[in-house]
Amino acid sequence: MKYRFLDSLNFAIEGIFHATRTQKHMRYHFFAAILLLVAVLFLRISALEFTVLCVSICFVLFAEMMNTAVEAVVDLVSPEYHPLAKIAKDVAAGAVLIAAFGTAVMGYSILAKYIFPYYRRLLTMIGTPGEMATLVSILIVVISVIILKSLSGVGTPLRGGLPSGHAAIAFSIATSVSLNTRDPIISILTVLLAVMVSHSRLFMRIHTMREVIFGAMTGSIITFLITLLFRTIMAEQL
Repeated sequence: MKYRFLDSLNFAIEGIFHATRTQKHMRYHFFAAILLLVAVLFLRISALEFTVLCVSICFVLFAEMMNTAVEAVVDLVSPEYHPLAKIAKDVAAGAVLIAAFGTAVMGYSILAKYIFPYYRRLLTMIGTPGEMATLVSILIVVISVIILKSLSGVGTPLRGGLPSGHAAIAFSIATSVSLNTRDPIISILTVLLAVMVSHSRLFMRIHTMREVIFGAMTGSIITFLITLLFRTIMAEQL
């Protein structure tokens, strides 16, 4: 009996290893769980909130593993394309999406009151760029993208190349909005819009992941630097 229990436990662990090894989203979920658990150490949340977060994390991992199991069974039963096989996989993937959305809402409800004060304080420390600094930041981002694309010699002005101009401008605007409003919710929403703009460049296969990430970093960093420079100049004038 003891041997059977250990054997079953070993098979279960092998299933977790297989899902982690073959499914990139499973690895993403584990990575997000690690970041969340590390953040919990510093935020000092209550025992009940910690329990709810752990249950939510386990629920997402469970949904992802069930999705992997459904895909394996469907591939075994229907190696060739079949509309019903597609429906089964899509429904299983939709279950993971629902679980992830519910966990995100749960995490926001619990962690917002702990994280938002620090985030608002950070935005306040950086300072408000103002209208002039915002316009200057966007213009410098555009000029920088043009220079970098001309140096890379890849793609066209509006398609492809390093970095992604859409990502750079989108994150520059998101950064400016975050600094001007100093509101965590507005900041998160604008960053999500910037992420959606950047993802569209990947989805349309106009840019690679490296080009999009480099563009996002270019837009955000330049905007931060211009804001800090503007704050320094204004402080000296006063």
